[in-house]
Amino acid sequence: MAGYFELVDAPDGGYRVRMMDGAGSLMAISVTFPTKRAAVAGVAMAREIAGTGLIRDKSNEGAGTVLRERVRPVNSAKEEAARQKKAPAARRAAVS
Repeated sequence: MAGYFELVDAPDGGYRVRMMDGAGSLMAISVTFPTKRAAVAGVAMAREIAGTGLIRDKSNEGAGTVLRERVRPVNSAKEEAARQKKAPAARRAAVS
């Protein structure tokens, strides 16, 4: 199952958006939005950023470098097993 967004009341008033993975685990929580409409607009912006945004490493070791411009989504265990099965055959074909 794909992840999803939850709109929740913020403790200081307004609303926050929680991004959940497919298993229901919390992945991220947003800033506080003053209205539900603003929170929904925030979800739209998060979707756009997630689909097109760069990853900038701001850690102590990263020095602001871009890690990768395009990131492949994480495969499910089933998809990863199928990919691993195909990989040896593809390598053999490339060597031939």
